[in-house]
Amino acid sequence: MQRWGGTWLERGIAECRLLKPVYDGDTAVVTAIEQSAELDLRIESHGELCVTGRAGLPAERLPPPPAFREAPLPPGPPADETTLAIGTRLAINPFRVTDEYAEEYLRTVREIEPLYARKSLVHPGTILHIGNWVLRHNVALGPWRHVGSMVQHFTAAPIGDELSARAVVTANYERKGHRFVELDVLVYAGQKTPIARIGHIAIYRPRQLADAG
Repeated sequence: MQRWGGTWLERGIAECRLLKPVYDGDTAVVTAIEQSAELDLRIESHGELCVTGRAGLPAERLPPPPAFREAPLPPGPPADETTLAIGTRLAINPFRVTDEYAEEYLRTVREIEPLYARKSLVHPGTILHIGNWVLRHNVALGPWRHVGSMVQHFTAAPIGDELSARAVVTANYERKGHRFVELDVLVYAGQKTPIARIGHIAIYRPRQLADAG
């Protein structure tokens, strides 16, 4: 936001890969290096690389994809290779971003950028959380971990909008004993205006849980 301003909420992109946890109260060192009109991002804590990422502002606004097909209401069965099979359609319970929610979110993440409150805009972190909600609203999860995201913004969302999402499972695989799922998520405001597209990666069954079973 400091680099590109509010325009980033309208057509900006970002990607992150979560490598190691950073705990509340720890010191996190964030660096951003300009490379080919993008920012190369890193977060380190206790001398270890914890997050890698990038962010950018395309010269032209990218059009949103065609509307994803309707998904069934979230049923909540256990997360497994069947309920998260490739091609499975998912949705979230629509959520209205109230003034109270938005204010509490800014306090929780210790946001210092005044633009969100001044222009009554939904914080992009809230939008990115929807990738998590797609999983939590559709399947029953045990211990699990969000490991990476990609987001493409199409337009800023004002506070007061009702957010919804349709998603499709694009991958389900095992790596180093962990069971991963990848989602393609299209986020809407007011049920019809695309505001962001999220690529979401999560470990829904850690190897520790699989070994215990």
